[in-house]
Amino acid sequence: MMKVLLTVLRIPDLRKKIMFTLLMIIVFRIGAHITVPGINFQVLEDYFKQAAGGAKGLTDYIDLFAGGAFKRLSLFALGIMPYISASIIMQLLMVVVPNLQRLAKEGEYGRRKINQYTRYGTVVLCALQSYGITVYISSLNVQMPGIIEGGDSLGFVLLTILTITTGTIFLMWLGELMTERGIGNGVSLLIFAGIISGAPSAVATFWADVQNPTGTLDMLLVLILIVIFVIMIGLSIILSEGQRKIPLNYGKKIVGRKIYQGTSQVLPIKVNAANVMPIIFASSLLLFPSQIASYLEGSYPGFSAAIQAYLAPGSLVQMFLYIVLIVFFAYFYTAIQYNPKDLAEALKKNGGFIPGVRPGSETEEYIEYVLNRITLAGALFLAFIAIAPDLIINIWDLQKYSNMAYLFGGTSLLITVGVTLDTLKQIHSQLVMRNYEGFLDKSRRSPIKARVGIVR
Repeated sequence: MMKVLLTVLRIPDLRKKIMFTLLMIIVFRIGAHITVPGINFQVLEDYFKQAAGGAKGLTDYIDLFAGGAFKRLSLFALGIMPYISASIIMQLLMVVVPNLQRLAKEGEYGRRKINQYTRYGTVVLCALQSYGITVYISSLNVQMPGIIEGGDSLGFVLLTILTITTGTIFLMWLGELMTERGIGNGVSLLIFAGIISGAPSAVATFWADVQNPTGTLDMLLVLILIVIFVIMIGLSIILSEGQRKIPLNYGKKIVGRKIYQGTSQVLPIKVNAANVMPIIFASSLLLFPSQIASYLEGSYPGFSAAIQAYLAPGSLVQMFLYIVLIVFFAYFYTAIQYNPKDLAEALKKNGGFIPGVRPGSETEEYIEYVLNRITLAGALFLAFIAIAPDLIINIWDLQKYSNMAYLFGGTSLLITVGVTLDTLKQIHSQLVMRNYEGFLDKSRRSPIKARVGIVR
């Protein structure tokens, strides 16, 4: 492993990409600590310390995806979630709006136009959510005067909306720049960096309570939690890497005077084809109404309290909606990646067939049947891992350590494992392209060799 890491650092192009990615992450973390003008951060921090444990960790859960920027009310208080929400809306509209469907099929031009519409939607969502934040902070300023320096005025509202919206747009640009010039998916890496940034303080707090002789944690419970954590890492990797391989046969081909012998290949279908996107999208959709309700706490306390109670992390309603959304987006993204009709037609044109299944419509029905079964299993497995922290908190009454549970389990763990594996695969492909040994097992066949038939 050390040899591979040294090789990575010796390749100039790969080293530049990794260093550029790390530099952008540092910029993101610096911006997460710059507070919006007009806010007294010390008073705001004191308020959140006094309110710790309220709303079953809802604020902490929102703050988890913002990388600690929400509680600081920094430039990146909304994180990258408005961009993800806009992407969800645009992809759903592409299914039901014919003009967007035609635009999506126009290649590079269509992709640029859709990305442009997504950015416009991000600006609108940022402005609305930023205004909600100003309402929320104004209600906090009533409870603890001094949070807003100079009083709650129109200038403060406009400046806050402009600052947070600009910060989110900058973050969106940063993510696209990382995807283009760095290693890995930029948006996923920003979410990953935000989650990981809270690990040191959470571990330090947890370890201090373990060593405290008067604490409620004993070593047996700590060992159980460590074992569960290791098992969940293993399950997350299995979920990310698991495949269902459909066998394929190809007949003989005669080209000129040469006979190309028929080959046997496989059509790999991932158990979790959508990767961590259902988790991210489901979390974003559930956080949005919770954020709006928290912003309206001062104006509509009864309505806000009801919404926050129903959608609080760990509540039955929240877990049910979370599971439903994860299953929905798992099917949605699988349908985007795998089109049974296109796959069946491609096999038929290239002389391929599934053993025991007729080419054409029967092949399409068989692929669709396999996709539905494997996607359902993968989606339910994904949903179980996502709600595992809530189950652990409720079983062992670990409300005090909800930050730790959400950080090292469920959604955060899946995102962390998924982004790490995806980034390592990209580094591996860069190494293999340059004739170096990669991170993966050398006994595995090359994906290119697996697709090439044997010529006799």
